[in-house]
Amino acid sequence: MVAKETLPAEPLVSVIVPARNEEASLADCLQSLVSQTGVLFEIIVVDDHSTDRTREIASSFPGVQVIEAGPLPAGWTGKNNAVTAGAQAARGAWLLFTDADTVHLPGSLVGALREAQDNGAELLSYSPEQIAGTFWEMATIPVVFAELARQYSPSKVSDPASTLAAANGQYILIGHDAYDAVGGHAAIASDILEDVALARAVKSSGRRIRFRYGANAVRTRMYRNYRQLRDGWTKNLALLFPKPGWLAMKTMALWALPWIVLFLRLVGVLNDPAWQAITGLSLFLVLVRITRANFPWNITLLGALFGMPMFAYLLLRSKRAHANGSVSWKGRTYKLKGPVNDFPHHAITAGRLS
Repeated sequence: MVAKETLPAEPLVSVIVPARNEEASLADCLQSLVSQTGVLFEIIVVDDHSTDRTREIASSFPGVQVIEAGPLPAGWTGKNNAVTAGAQAARGAWLLFTDADTVHLPGSLVGALREAQDNGAELLSYSPEQIAGTFWEMATIPVVFAELARQYSPSKVSDPASTLAAANGQYILIGHDAYDAVGGHAAIASDILEDVALARAVKSSGRRIRFRYGANAVRTRMYRNYRQLRDGWTKNLALLFPKPGWLAMKTMALWALPWIVLFLRLVGVLNDPAWQAITGLSLFLVLVRITRANFPWNITLLGALFGMPMFAYLLLRSKRAHANGSVSWKGRTYKLKGPVNDFPHHAITAGRLS
């Protein structure tokens, strides 16, 4: 596929979309991709053994190449298998790995390519604007992303002098040569956080990566119901934070403090007016902490009221699942290499903002 108004001498970008039962979101994703202008591109949808209308929807877009993921090799995750198949079929000098639940703003593809080139980055990753629909999405996701922003500063990730590496698998633009040089997804076949592992491999090879919040380029709705949200973060949270148990306790303490003080004032235990100021200050600090997630004020408030206990629960649930040695996602169960305690080694140097 060749976009309209193509600039001369621009390299071909291969857009690779792994899709497993994505009939709810794939059409919007592909429509936003085929509408891109200003750059040469091809679109490859990798059908990862879908049982719904995913393949039918992908095939309805003229010019979109639809391929099969192929059998899942032992020890591989489904996504790593699918994107590897896509990369093998890709002809582009650049590869864009993007999820089927993303929507790409007009001009974002050529903009991302230019941003990578202008910054000398061989891997560019955006953390998309997060769309939340249900109550638990709106309450929980702002808290998760606020904590991720604290743990993994995009400025440090983008700093060649820092060892911190991170990427968001919903949007990774990488030079084909760099991808091949680090072994691609085949070299990280068993990694559940494949985006983090790929960013770590690229940065440790001496290549530059660039990461930022990309609301001006792409948006996504990660989960569409409570069960998807629960299972998705159970799979990831214990790998994202160095001390999930400690963070869960700290989160609950921060959330509970103003309510405990307020209750004790109401029952007359704390009569000093200074406690009123302490209550207000603690609530303010909770709100400020969550504003890092870049959500509207009403959703930020919902996160402060209800999302922090949910985040703490998910941290502990994730830690327990990893300690038990397996996690489930999209109908597959993955056996883990070993138990995750409060010091997972790769979470010290990498994080997934997704």
